[in-house]
Amino acid sequence: MINSLSGRFLILTVIFVMLAEVLIFVPSVARFREDYLLARLEKSQIASLSVLASQDQNISSSLAQELLDNAGVYNVVLRRDAASQLVLSSPVPGPVTTMVDLRDPSAAYLIIGAMRQLFVPPEGVIRVIGAPTRAAGTMIEVAMPQAPLRAAMVDYGLNVLALSAVISIISAALLFLAVRRFMVRPIKRVVHSMEAYALAPEDARRVIQPTSSITELRAAEDTLAELQTRLTGSLKQKERLAQLGGAVAKISHDLRNILTTATLLADRMEMSDDPAVQRSAPKLVNSLSRAVNLCEGTLAFGRVEEAPPKLAMTQVHDIVEDVLQSEQLSTSSDIRFDCDVPKQMMVRCDGEQLYRILGNLVRNARQALEASGTAGKISIVGGEAADGWRLTIQDSGPGLPPKARQNLFTAFEGGVRVGGTGLGLAISAELARGHGGELKLVRSDEHGTEFQLFLPKENALFDQAAQ
Repeated sequence: MINSLSGRFLILTVIFVMLAEVLIFVPSVARFREDYLLARLEKSQIASLSVLASQDQNISSSLAQELLDNAGVYNVVLRRDAASQLVLSSPVPGPVTTMVDLRDPSAAYLIIGAMRQLFVPPEGVIRVIGAPTRAAGTMIEVAMPQAPLRAAMVDYGLNVLALSAVISIISAALLFLAVRRFMVRPIKRVVHSMEAYALAPEDARRVIQPTSSITELRAAEDTLAELQTRLTGSLKQKERLAQLGGAVAKISHDLRNILTTATLLADRMEMSDDPAVQRSAPKLVNSLSRAVNLCEGTLAFGRVEEAPPKLAMTQVHDIVEDVLQSEQLSTSSDIRFDCDVPKQMMVRCDGEQLYRILGNLVRNARQALEASGTAGKISIVGGEAADGWRLTIQDSGPGLPPKARQNLFTAFEGGVRVGGTGLGLAISAELARGHGGELKLVRSDEHGTEFQLFLPKENALFDQAAQ
C-alpha cells in the first residue's frame, strides 16, 4: 500500500493539507487573541463610561466589582482630555507578566505575541493598551488575568486542529479515489497490456489500443502502441531473415564445395599450352577465389559463434608488427607501413581477436591504396589514457565512398571496395564491442582515412557498470 502510487499520494496529500492547515492555524489563533482582547477593552470602556455618567461619578463597591467581573478585568484606566483616570479598580493578584499594545499593531507582532501566549505559564496578569471606540478618549488601559485568555486560545486551537484533521481526511480520501480512478487504473491497464504483449509479441492483436482521455497517458499509450507495432513487424522480419539465412547458409555450404572443385580444375587449366586459356585461367581463379571467400564469410557471419574474448594483459607492439609485416608481404605496390606503438605498452585484450581487428583494417587500407595505383603510407599509432587504450589506424588513401560511410559497420552493405561484402568491418566492430570498447571512423577524405579502436581499462568497465 505504502509503495503504491495511490498510497504515497495519499500520504503526501495528508502531509500537505496538514501543512496548509498549520499555516492557517497560526494567524487564526493570533486573530482570535486580538478579538478576545478587543472585546475586553470594549466591555471595559462601556463599564468606565457607565461610571463617568453616574452622579458625582460615585458608585458602590459591589457595583464596581460587578462591572469589572462583567468586563473580565482587574482595573480600567481611561485617558481623556490629556489626563489619565483610574475609573474602575480592584486588587491585582500579581505582577504584570505580559503587555499587549493594540494601537495599530502589525501582523508579525500579533502572531509572535499569540505564540508566546500559548507557551507561557497561565499564571500572571496581562496589561492591555488600546484606543477607545467612538472617540470616547485617547487611550484605554486594562489589567486582566492571563489564565482565561490562554484557556480560550487552547480551546480554539484544538477546535481548529480537529477541523483541519477532518478536512485533511476528507480531502485525502477524495484525492486518493480520484488518483486511483484517473491515474492508477489507466497505468495498470498499460502495465497489463505490456505483460500480455510480452507473452506473445508476434501477435498483433496484443498491441495496446489507446483509449485514455488524459493527455499525458494518451501520449504514452500512443507511443507504446507505435513501439509495439514496430517491434512486432521487426520480429516477423527477423524471423523471415533467420529462415532466409538458414537457407543461404545451406546454399553457401554446397556452393563452396562446388567452387572449391572448380578452383582445383581452374588451377590445372593454367598448365594448358593454349595462350588464350593461360590468359583466362588467372582471372577465372581470382573470380572463384572471391566466390569461395564470400561463401566462407557468409557462413562464418551467419553462425554467430564468435567466442567471447579471453582478456589478458598483452604486449600490443608485437601484434601490430605482425599485422603490418603480413600485409607488407601481400603487396607489390610502393606502400610504406609504420608502427608507432610503444614497445612497453600493455593492453588488456584478447591478442588473437585484436590481430583480426587490426588485420581487417590494415588490409582494407592496403587494398584501397593498391586500387588507387599510387604510393602511400599505412600507420598504427598507440597511446594510453586514464580510461583506456587507443589505437589509431591511418592511411593516405583516397578515402571511403559516401555509400560505404553510411553503412560502414553493416554486414553486406558497408563494403569499402568494389565487390566487397563489408563483413570485415562488421566483424571487427563486433569484436571491439566484445571487449567493451568501440571501433569508429574518425575521418575519411581525399587525404586519407583514420579509424580509432578504443579498449577500456578494467576499472573503467566496472565504474560504467556501477553507474
